[in-house]
Amino acid sequence: MRRTIGLVLCFVVVAALAVAPARAAERLTASFSLSGTTGKYVVSNPGTAAVSGWKLTFELPAGVTAGSPQNASLSQNGTTVTLTPAFSIDTIKAGGSTEPYSPAFTLSAAAQPANCTLNGAACDGTGAPPPLLEGVTAEYSVSGTSAKFIVANHTSAAIDDWTIEFTLPDGVTAGNAANGSISQSGSTVTLSPAYYNSTIGAGRTTEPYSPTFTVSRSGAEPAGCRVNDVNCDGTPDAPPSAPGGLKPTVTTTRTVSLAWDAAAPGSLPITAYEVYKGSALATTVPDTGATVTGLTPDTEYTFTVKARDRKGNLSPASAPVTVKTNDPADDTQAPSVPSGLKSTGKDSASVKLAWTGSSDNTGVANYDVLVDGKAATTVTGTTATVAGLSPSTEYSFTVRARDLYDNVSAASTAIKVKTDDVIGDGYARVGYFVQWGIYGRQYFVKNLDTTGNAARLTHINYAFANIDPQNLTCLQGVTKGTTSDPQDPDQGDGAGDAEADYGRPFSAAQSVDGVADTGWEKLRGNYNQLKKLKAKYPKLKVLISIGGWTYSKYFSDVAKTDASRKKFAASCIDTYIKGNLPDYNGAGGPGTAAGIFDGIDLDWEWPGAEGHPGNHVSPDDKHNNTLLIAEFRRQLDELTKSTGERYLLSAFTPADPAKIDAGWELAEVAESMDIFNIQGYDFHGAGSDNSWEPNRTGHQGNLYTDTDDPYTFHFSVENAVQPYLDAGVNPRKLTIGLAYYGRGWQNVADGGKGGEWQAAKGAAPGQFQEEAGTRGYGNLVSSLPNCKITHDEQAVATSCYTGDNGQWWSFDDAWSIRKKTEWLKSKNLLGAMIWEMSGDPGVLTKALDDGLS
Repeated sequence: MRRTIGLVLCFVVVAALAVAPARAAERLTASFSLSGTTGKYVVSNPGTAAVSGWKLTFELPAGVTAGSPQNASLSQNGTTVTLTPAFSIDTIKAGGSTEPYSPAFTLSAAAQPANCTLNGAACDGTGAPPPLLEGVTAEYSVSGTSAKFIVANHTSAAIDDWTIEFTLPDGVTAGNAANGSISQSGSTVTLSPAYYNSTIGAGRTTEPYSPTFTVSRSGAEPAGCRVNDVNCDGTPDAPPSAPGGLKPTVTTTRTVSLAWDAAAPGSLPITAYEVYKGSALATTVPDTGATVTGLTPDTEYTFTVKARDRKGNLSPASAPVTVKTNDPADDTQAPSVPSGLKSTGKDSASVKLAWTGSSDNTGVANYDVLVDGKAATTVTGTTATVAGLSPSTEYSFTVRARDLYDNVSAASTAIKVKTDDVIGDGYARVGYFVQWGIYGRQYFVKNLDTTGNAARLTHINYAFANIDPQNLTCLQGVTKGTTSDPQDPDQGDGAGDAEADYGRPFSAAQSVDGVADTGWEKLRGNYNQLKKLKAKYPKLKVLISIGGWTYSKYFSDVAKTDASRKKFAASCIDTYIKGNLPDYNGAGGPGTAAGIFDGIDLDWEWPGAEGHPGNHVSPDDKHNNTLLIAEFRRQLDELTKSTGERYLLSAFTPADPAKIDAGWELAEVAESMDIFNIQGYDFHGAGSDNSWEPNRTGHQGNLYTDTDDPYTFHFSVENAVQPYLDAGVNPRKLTIGLAYYGRGWQNVADGGKGGEWQAAKGAAPGQFQEEAGTRGYGNLVSSLPNCKITHDEQAVATSCYTGDNGQWWSFDDAWSIRKKTEWLKSKNLLGAMIWEMSGDPGVLTKALDDGLS
């Protein structure tokens, strides 16, 4: 069992800058409803493109106050209330609304609001549209290699934050920022303000504290300059040009495939093309080809295409093309069956296929590729890549041909292909890094490097992220401190540590690259150090671990319904994978943590079973856990389509068969999950509150059942892994847990067995006052030099004993780790997982690496 350490640090204040919609035609509207004293605004987008960035204001009668917001943050100044949406509803898709996550709030008395505005325009859509631009400009000047931006606010209200992005000529770099911070990726530079100049009053500028920096080439001028995604000179964005050359490529009875020439971009890159059937939007695609489906046979249709840039600006429509779908009565003959299906390549998430094409009397239109009997993709040629597959999993593939009249052939002969595992050749070494380790343990990300452990690990799981108890979303930040009482059922409610995560500046001595933080960066703390560590070790993968012993209370709630699962997964992906961190003491902001986390590790302790006091538990947890994991997989795979990066999904899973039976549909979960990190420790222990097993010693991580074990159920690593194998989980998805800490008892009698399985009187003194019965491996061997080590060959378990009526400790050492690596290799398991890295001065991970090499 793992516990987080409660820390009261500070409160998060989230500031948001509303951006006007890109086109006045896509103006949002809002409707209000009142139930008792609960008010709700449903915000709708009647336009044809998604709108991001909105803010709603309204007036209340004198004396009435609003509070307890849901799905939004709320501020009130006199009678004026401002609602700023949660990130999950900040973007509203075309034709969509904020339902079922509309902003709601509680009024001190039932009242109807007045003067509602959305981004400065009437909520009912009447009156003048809002201005196109916010009126923020940035003026650049350069003298030699010294450069400066003066940011000006031309509006009648203060802006709360700003960011400048620009491109420098090839080979030119920017650095040495003052009054702000700079980051550079290739030729693209991002300039962020310091906390003291991030707010600019109405009609004011950043002077005399405007950001300055140096450029490596004298007189270098930026290009493509934008402040808050508006041209730095305040001019409107130029939209893309109209696509040309629109033509039909394949027509069937119910589909029309189209192709066109790429449009020339305007001020911004083109991100998508919108295909219209008449005046209605038919589909949106990223490339210059699309297939419109669901058409009526023997019917004429007119199509046009528009280009869309990343801000939603649309080009003029292309020249129209008119196409008539085929009449199915003209041909009833199916194509021949495709032949020669074979795999031409694969990785952990995709399989490449090729086959010999079919023949048909009227012509083959396309081919359906089926995976395990279900259509996965449709292509016009005789090759395909099927993506979104699970690692270490065997799939059956077939292909069938479709002609121009939607006659479909029989399926080809099936072939079976097994995807690679997430490691490829070799074994996984997954180490947990605890955010709070930088405090009492004084263990920093840098220590992973200086001990040599970073070079030996394949994955780092960063522990832990929490769940927001009100919004049931991923919680990043500190809204409420925890208590030190491990039995407090509310111990983890609202807790988090943005200070350790991305707020705390580290000194040069604490930094991976030896460069100190200034304190003004948008990304500081452990996250910035992980970013530096990944730059040094490019093959290292980092996952955000959500939950843990203290933070699992609300997993049952977020997994409960389809809507709650979608909302929770989206929020976690937005915060950690996309990196949209909330503001914290000048740190954070959109995209600030992008690229740090390569996936998500779910630490629900435990679905359908007891865990931390106060945890919410439901008999539906077992199946809902499967659905939650599947939803994470679905959303991560959807993101892959736009980024090209595949994201990992793992989970910390139990050793106790009762907990497996209560909460895990192993075979079903295996379809979505990349790695099962099986708990291989904490089989026995006293615990800091002496509520566990204070009166008898026992091995906490033995490989085999100990023949001397007096308990009814005999825990062991071997017994922990077997249920997963019995359920058909591929062994190359399984890691076994190693303990880089010891469990200890005091006042232990020798009993002729050196204290093993003997009477005790509670937990031994721990490394930290709040953690009796626990010591990191390095601390254990250094603080108890007279503790005689015993290696139990039969059980494969290490212990040490200080003498009759002294202390007895159970832990992993280099000897037991070597034995366990021999065993996991014999079982063809994926590798080992470690809880947690601060316990190792470098000895244990080296033994693990040696054993798995």
